[in-house]
Amino acid sequence: MLKTYFFSEPLGYDGTQLRSLWAYRHFHIMGDSITAFRGPCKVGLDKMVDLEDVLVGDTIYSPEMLHFIIEHFDMDLEKTVYRQRLFMTIIKEDLEEVYGGSLIRRGDDLYWREKKLSVSIATLTPVSTMIHVGLNLRTEGTPVPTASLEQIGEKDPEAFSRRLMNHYAAEVADIYMARCKVRGVE
Repeated sequence: MLKTYFFSEPLGYDGTQLRSLWAYRHFHIMGDSITAFRGPCKVGLDKMVDLEDVLVGDTIYSPEMLHFIIEHFDMDLEKTVYRQRLFMTIIKEDLEEVYGGSLIRRGDDLYWREKKLSVSIATLTPVSTMIHVGLNLRTEGTPVPTASLEQIGEKDPEAFSRRLMNHYAAEVADIYMARCKVRGVE
């Protein structure tokens, strides 16, 4: 069962959170999990996981984001990229359903009115796979044109994050059960 947790104190994201057992080390949450918190985001090139960004010298910065860290204890990075895109689709569908309008998903990024709403990466650790998703809460000083959740209409990041985490956990459980109810074919 996937565990969910929202940490209510401000906490910055700098890339070091993509370490195995991060939720266990910081919040005593053992096993597959999705955690959320809000805080600034500043990832230096030395902490970047996406080598494409490193090679072109891109930086990641936002004065405040809503962050999600997802950890699954399996070693299939391709499956984790699928999970990452599933989570991005859940975010997109939720915002469109609640606030109307139209967001665009390009791969693992979300855009609103051609401005970037999110950052996201999936990676592999020695014992698990991990996903980070950050959604802009503020946009001052970002290195690219960005949109914020508040501009779209979302003014309660905690309730929003809990809704998304519960939806993701339900999808993961439903996918597992879908695997368990079918018989093999010859």
